[in-house]
Amino acid sequence: MIYWQLILVYLKIGMFGFGGGYAMLSLIQYEVVDHHHWLTLQQFTDVVAISQMTPGPIGINSATYVGYTVIEQTGAPEFLCILGSFTTSLAVVLPSFIPVLLISYFFVKCKDNKYIKAAMSGLLPMSVSLIAAAALLLMNKENFIDYKSILIFAAAFGVTWKWNLHPILLII
Repeated sequence: MIYWQLILVYLKIGMFGFGGGYAMLSLIQYEVVDHHHWLTLQQFTDVVAISQMTPGPIGINSATYVGYTVIEQTGAPEFLCILGSFTTSLAVVLPSFIPVLLISYFFVKCKDNKYIKAAMSGLLPMSVSLIAAAALLLMNKENFIDYKSILIFAAAFGVTWKWNLHPILLII
């Protein structure tokens, strides 16, 4: 029964948690602490801290931790706690995974369509400009870009442009 509750709660969080993991935190807190009383506020604060320290998205990390902890509090053996982690992690990503899967299937079928090609050629510069806008927003007094950063960027850009070096090799 608790597994179904966890699945339904995290499907809802995944479906309505717009804006990334940090935007999901208030919804997660409402469901986990206020509504279902699975965790105390102190435990939830610990979840957020642990989720920030571990690699990966905070929404999935917190889902993993909550799933484990909630099942553990029932006195279940460790393998069932791990199953709780898995189910909450899966439930929080399914609402975004399924539409992306369907869109990619549609895109593969229609990639040669002239309208799809035109839309994709229009999206490419827009994507680049959105990334550039984010970079410009981050350039302020606290994050000033010095000449060393500009030289590293120029060298990396030049190497990538001229020799088509894989980004991982470039980072190494």
